[in-house]
Amino acid sequence: MLTLRSSPPSPFGRKVKIAAKVLGLWDRIDVVTTDTADPNDSIRRQNPLGKIPALILEDGRVLFDSPVILEYLDHLAGGGRIIPNDAARFDVLTQQALGDGLLDAALLLVYERRWREADKHEPKWIAHQHGKVERSLAVLEANPPAAPTAIPDAGQITIACALGYLDLRFDGAWRAEHPKLVAWLAAFEKTVPTFAETAPA
Repeated sequence: MLTLRSSPPSPFGRKVKIAAKVLGLWDRIDVVTTDTADPNDSIRRQNPLGKIPALILEDGRVLFDSPVILEYLDHLAGGGRIIPNDAARFDVLTQQALGDGLLDAALLLVYERRWREADKHEPKWIAHQHGKVERSLAVLEANPPAAPTAIPDAGQITIACALGYLDLRFDGAWRAEHPKLVAWLAAFEKTVPTFAETAPA
């Protein structure tokens, strides 16, 4: 069995779960809940960065983080299924990078609230991260991802998880000004049932 170190709210872990399910690999994965804030959690030995997701292979090797794991799962499934083998590969990987960057900025905003007292928040830092989120959403609203299919690509999976995370942590405020993205996410959820199945409880 493969072992996935993750936690239920993690959007990066959600990416891996969706990919594994649509690729038919879910029955080969054991998910172990991880607390990255706990210095005694073994994740710090498995991934020196102490980050999730991390995928522990049968031979003990550990893959991290989500883009590498998605590449590996695609390889296990025969290749070219969620990451194309042709020239479209680079568009998909770039879209994945945009979604990951959007998620990174959103997570930093969450961590600012979680780890610092309100009187110690840094307005310039917060504005810097908000700018990344807003620009990413503007680009995606102007040119939404392609209509999803039953096996979405890595870029589509990542964008869906990023929007889902904004719903979870920021009360879906992004929706008011991004109607095309709202429609796209609704289509993704309808076409890819595993999106709802992997939603944080």
